[in-house]
Amino acid sequence: MTDYPALAARIAALTEGETDSIALMATLACELHHSDPRFDWTGFYRVTAPGVLRIGPYQGGHGCLQIPFERGVCGACARSGQAQIVEDVDVFPGHIACSSSTRSELVLPVRDAAGTLIAVLDIDSDRPAAFTSADAEALQAILDETFAGRA
Repeated sequence: MTDYPALAARIAALTEGETDSIALMATLACELHHSDPRFDWTGFYRVTAPGVLRIGPYQGGHGCLQIPFERGVCGACARSGQAQIVEDVDVFPGHIACSSSTRSELVLPVRDAAGTLIAVLDIDSDRPAAFTSADAEALQAILDETFAGRA
């Protein structure tokens, strides 16, 4: 289990004073990915046009380059603005298999200081049922502090 308070403190120290969203995403992707062995692919899909997510900074194997809001777990998060915890991606309607090793997935909304959705954070695991609501809450707090907490 990830030590989320220590991870949050490390991310806050590494990103202090930074306001560029791509730089923040790159730093978070790296820190999150290496913080927990459950995290097989960790990255951001940025909102680049209405209804379109494009791959942003990530760690792990190749990801999908573009995801419409209408498809997959990332699209469901972008559409609803709500965390998506998927215990078994094979039973998620419309799941996009960017990697055949993915068994479970956690996707969280990323909002800027104005509350606008700018991206989703996608964490894939090669383990089934790898994520809990406690993971979602702790990671959402880190995202909110990093992105929405900056002017």
